[in-house]
Amino acid sequence: MILRPVPPFRLDLTVWALRRRTRNAIDRWDGTTYRRIVVLGSRPTELAVRQEGGPAAPRLIITVTPPFRTKLDRQHLRRTIARLLGVRVDLARWYRTAERDPHLRTLAYRFRGLKPPRFPTLFEALVNAIACQQLSLIVGLELLNRLAVACAVKRKTSDRKEFYAFPAPRDLARLSPATFRAIGFSRQKARALRTLAVGVERREIDLERLTRVDDAEAFARLCELQGVGRWTAEYTMLRGLGRLHVFPGDDVGAQKSLARWLARSSPMDYAGVQRATQAWRPYAGLVYFHLLLEGLSRSGDLELTV
Repeated sequence: MILRPVPPFRLDLTVWALRRRTRNAIDRWDGTTYRRIVVLGSRPTELAVRQEGGPAAPRLIITVTPPFRTKLDRQHLRRTIARLLGVRVDLARWYRTAERDPHLRTLAYRFRGLKPPRFPTLFEALVNAIACQQLSLIVGLELLNRLAVACAVKRKTSDRKEFYAFPAPRDLARLSPATFRAIGFSRQKARALRTLAVGVERREIDLERLTRVDDAEAFARLCELQGVGRWTAEYTMLRGLGRLHVFPGDDVGAQKSLARWLARSSPMDYAGVQRATQAWRPYAGLVYFHLLLEGLSRSGDLELTV
């Protein structure tokens, strides 16, 4: 299958914004190919995505193992990849805005081709956010990796290695509180994750409804969920709902990156982040993703190529 993203597009930059750290075992990247296990029908399936052509004329070549069975599977996978990699998002206005702002211009030019990634479902966005609350991102990703192994929705590759899909609500709903605790989740997080999974599985929680409401209602409905506060709600709005004007202001790592980028001598708090990013609406969330890549480049995880 071939997809043609709205240019400019770079697979490597977009995948790193999705992965966040090398510890991520769900979203895999070997330098040229992005891989993930998804469930099509009831079959764990590996998708592999690589880019042909440069940022100005990109083509994504997608290989699926085992092959599609139905047209519905093909359509589902197209939608999943479009969300994961932002292939349909047109950022022409962002680049015009950045060109007029000295701060944004350098950042946008350096990471030109980055698209805003989104988790395939709001459920996955929320589980990611809850797992990473008040922890380093590396620890949070490790908990998510263990969670995927515990749910055991997996596929073996030709060299006998096993890789795991991100758990669906029914997978998490089957886990006992003791299993969550053995993985390393606190009692509060275990209760929040299990309550969310059971509620979605029983259709008592309708997350997809949030795609059809405004910011204020989406934020309020998210904060009604057990274990969800301001940071988790804003993180989910950006990475799950694709609200690109949202910069998660309580994100400690993002606060530090923003202060460093703006050459601030003192730390920034939530109010300071909101003041600093107000001028960049409706693209504050894009700044968040660009600063994430800036940090990954500085740490050596992301090696920029022309």
